[in-house]
Amino acid sequence: MNNVESGDDVIIRVEGAIGRITLNRPKALNAISYAMVKQIDAALDAWCDDPAVTAVVIDGAGEKAFCAGGDIMHLYENGRADPEVGRPFWADEYRLNSKIAHYPKPYIALMDGITMGGGVGLSVHGSHRIVTERSMIAMPEVGIGFLPDVGGTHILAKAPGHTGLYLGMSGARMNAADAIFAGFADTHIPSKSIKSLIEALASGVDVDAALKSISTLPDAWKLVDLQPKISTAFDHSTALQCVAHLDTMAETGDEWAIRTRDTIRKASPTSVAATFYAVRNAATLPNLEACLAVEYRFAFRTLIMHDFYEGVRAVLVDKDNNPKWQPSRLEDVTDEMILAAFADIGEREWRLA
Repeated sequence: MNNVESGDDVIIRVEGAIGRITLNRPKALNAISYAMVKQIDAALDAWCDDPAVTAVVIDGAGEKAFCAGGDIMHLYENGRADPEVGRPFWADEYRLNSKIAHYPKPYIALMDGITMGGGVGLSVHGSHRIVTERSMIAMPEVGIGFLPDVGGTHILAKAPGHTGLYLGMSGARMNAADAIFAGFADTHIPSKSIKSLIEALASGVDVDAALKSISTLPDAWKLVDLQPKISTAFDHSTALQCVAHLDTMAETGDEWAIRTRDTIRKASPTSVAATFYAVRNAATLPNLEACLAVEYRFAFRTLIMHDFYEGVRAVLVDKDNNPKWQPSRLEDVTDEMILAAFADIGEREWRLA
């Protein structure tokens, strides 16, 4: 691949010893589209066997976000008429997530700013996951009638204690320290050091050596302090039991419990129960790809389900933040509903090939 292959939405080029990918939709917080997925995938293939490229660096344009997620509006606007519009996107996006996880060269993700949903998939499976003081990382899909995907259940299942259930069911936001604690990131650097890091990597400096010289300790390990509460509130066999425990804690005036309970209650009940199931199930699966296959079953059905459209409408379209979920209460979501959402889809099962 020669020096520059640029598109409007993603800029792909070689700079010295590194292949560089810059998500270039700053007004959309660098949300990733299907076309961007395919361009990034092609670039990784091209650089895989190119001896001139020793590492890959991915970042986002602007100072607000690395990547705030997938192009949800495209799915919302077209999914009802043709559910197939989203299925190839998710299938190929998940294949890209797997490719990143197994990439033979250092893959350095600069998670500077907002990193959510699809942005997590482009970063946390890499060999070097970098956060800064501006990082804000979350998997907030339950708020729009979906669930943590792009291998999110795999990462959440490996988080310490029951942290993954808390993060997935509530969509809680993580700062840099929280992201490192939860296993979403490895290294913290000041945002002002990003330019010098890229220059060092482009000059051929070893990745670990370059990071060692500029890494710093992040501030405020909030998730560490919350571990006793998370451990008791989310150590239950159903999502509803977790919420009931939060209710009990809330009665004592515990502000974290009140806030967490209210956030979960506001989210799609089906998505909350599905996330609880998927994260716990992911802990029993052998690898990332097995988790992606399970996530895809839910994604495959999402565009024929009510809650996704209602969630996107309430949060992103009308912005009234008053979704009318079906069913409306977690108490009304049955085990049968969740098992049906994750049932085998036969010939449409997700595969790497």
